[in-house]
Amino acid sequence: MMNMTPVVKQLLIVNIIFFIGSQLVPITYDYFMLFYPESDSFRVWQLFTHMFMHAKLPNFAHILFNMFALCSFGSALEHFWGGRKFLFFYISCGLGAALLHTGVNYLQLQSLLSSVSDLNFSKSELHLILNADYPSLFDASGKMVQGEIATILNKAHCTQEQFNSLAQASAIVQSPVLGASGAIYGLLTAFAFMFPNAQLGLMFIPVPIKAKYFVPGILAIDLFLGFKGSSLFGSGGTGIAHFAHVGGAITGFLMMLYWKKTQFNNNRWN
Repeated sequence: MMNMTPVVKQLLIVNIIFFIGSQLVPITYDYFMLFYPESDSFRVWQLFTHMFMHAKLPNFAHILFNMFALCSFGSALEHFWGGRKFLFFYISCGLGAALLHTGVNYLQLQSLLSSVSDLNFSKSELHLILNADYPSLFDASGKMVQGEIATILNKAHCTQEQFNSLAQASAIVQSPVLGASGAIYGLLTAFAFMFPNAQLGLMFIPVPIKAKYFVPGILAIDLFLGFKGSSLFGSGGTGIAHFAHVGGAITGFLMMLYWKKTQFNNNRWN
């Protein structure tokens, strides 16, 4: 592996600072993870800060895998592109990951809410329901505690099936995503695009594989594990964020296609 390049080194330092700081001040997770826009916890800056946050200890593998990939693949790319172009690519892939993840959540949310459209909630009522703390709505016997949410649901004659849909919708709104994974998948895609025949391997894959097969394979594995609630470069087991990884990879691939078309036509590209 080539020596660590300047921007990669700076990104590594920033991620480590965020990681240590978030362990010392856990409330920073509430402000820097990416929440769905409908959530009371959403802040615009989370589109950027989420890619520097990683899972809480004792889950050290999350940041370890991401930073290992950043140093391994990022330095090679920065060496050829320069710092500015590399940083632009990295941040763009992280944003692309966030946008696709949010877009998929939007589609899932609308599907769930379509089943309760006949309840005719006002916009403020629906916002309140989606941001409710559902475990606190019930007492020890499992009976719903009287309160504003209970009043709204009873008034609308909400059925158990509709309540379950609302609970699932609320889980989407209140489930955050974090990690550099989207940006990292963009780097993996760019590396495979530029060096398709480079031999790659991980500790659990004893035989080196060409990048053009390795990267699609690792993405496919991550998608499979993501559907099972786990991932290789994922959200630390705190949720399924595989569409964020796909978003980073797609963003990276589209940017590489564009750059190849507009900037590399007169250069060798093997």
